[in-house]
Amino acid sequence: MTKIIKVKTGSVLEEQASYSRAVVVDNWIFVSNTAGRNPETKEIPEDIFEQTDQVFANIERALQAVESSLADVVMSRVFIQDPTMVPAVMGHIGTKFKGIDPATTVTCPPLGSTTYKVELEVTAFKNASSQEVQELKLA
Repeated sequence: MTKIIKVKTGSVLEEQASYSRAVVVDNWIFVSNTAGRNPETKEIPEDIFEQTDQVFANIERALQAVESSLADVVMSRVFIQDPTMVPAVMGHIGTKFKGIDPATTVTCPPLGSTTYKVELEVTAFKNASSQEVQELKLA
């Protein structure tokens, strides 16, 4: 039988919108689009790079709750409100995903609030980081 785990962080929005921060189905981990709100202080940094760091901290917290980590991420979806910030923010994100190299989509839609400058959604596969990886270069 398939085991499903739903991770809740206590976010008011999770309750209002009836969603989970992460859902695990067997070895697949789906982490919801995540903003840079600090779960303890409820504050969102003004600086886009500080927001990005908080986004990663929030995602890492959800992954750790189900015995996984960023190293297991196989897909990321990045939402950056200001298109002019894409190169700088993706460079910053690249430092977090160095050596992990997930498939990635980047888009610049309006987000739920102008306060949010960057959000990320990830898909991970539990223990992907301990598997043999073959890299193909198409050049």
